[in-house]
Amino acid sequence: MRTPRYAARIVVLDPGGSVFLFREDNVEVGIHWLPPGGGIDPGETPEECVRRELREETGWTDLLPQRLLCTWEHDFTHEGVPVRQHEHIYVTTGPRRDPVPEHPDAHWRWLSPDALAGLGEPSWPPRLAKLLAKEFDEPVHLGLTT
Repeated sequence: MRTPRYAARIVVLDPGGSVFLFREDNVEVGIHWLPPGGGIDPGETPEECVRRELREETGWTDLLPQRLLCTWEHDFTHEGVPVRQHEHIYVTTGPRRDPVPEHPDAHWRWLSPDALAGLGEPSWPPRLAKLLAKEFDEPVHLGLTT
């Protein structure tokens, strides 16, 4: 049995359509690219979470979530606990700039749509390039991805 964990992330797009992502190398899931975000604190909404996480991870305080892109679930181990993480992924636009991260060794990059599509390494959420390539009327629900 896995413990439910709730998280939210925010995809930041620059005016040219490039996306800001972090590259992580996790012992369990390996190398993957993901937007800023993390666990939702008690009493916090997903929108409040992405604003807080964006501030903590990039130093940016001027961006707001514009729309919910998708939701998805995935299993992994967080701090030694097997979890099923339920994620809300938001989208916003903002200027292309460098982060002022709390962790100066964070590996990040602005990726053009073509670079994202041809990345060759997994992204969280899965199929991020395809999700960003098309405008959807409603958020996409990816379900449980293994």
